Amino acid sequence: MLSDKDAVAMLAVKDVAAAARFYEGVLGFERQATLGDMVAVYRSGGTRFNVYKSEYAGTNRATAMVWSVGAPEEVEKIAADLKARGVRFEHYDLPALTREGDVYSAAGMKTAWFKDPDGNVLSIVSG
Repeated sequence: MLSDKDAVAMLAVKDVAAAARFYEGVLGFERQATLGDMVAVYRSGGTRFNVYKSEYAGTNRATAMVWSVGAPEEVEKIAADLKARGVRFEHYDLPALTREGDVYSAAGMKTAWFKDPDGNVLSIVSG
């Protein structure tokens, strides 16, 4: 019923303009549409995601969105680029993964986590 339909990630934020500065200025996304001061729409690869104003912004403590970036070394390259842009990475105690700097690895896979200004947990992963 839904398996052949596109899904859209929804990221709750307190201030769409402030979030837009992060998603556009730091992460490099181009805004596709705006719905007043309530929603900003972005395209990422063949999908899209919406950043929307919500009183519940910052309440999700789990990973909200993941980018599959290709080979494991691509995770390291992107993490270094993001760090140079001021992104602070999250460090977790995950016994199944080995951390080297800001990047975790296990069985040929690499990943790193960071947050947007509202605390949404975002991740890059080799895949």
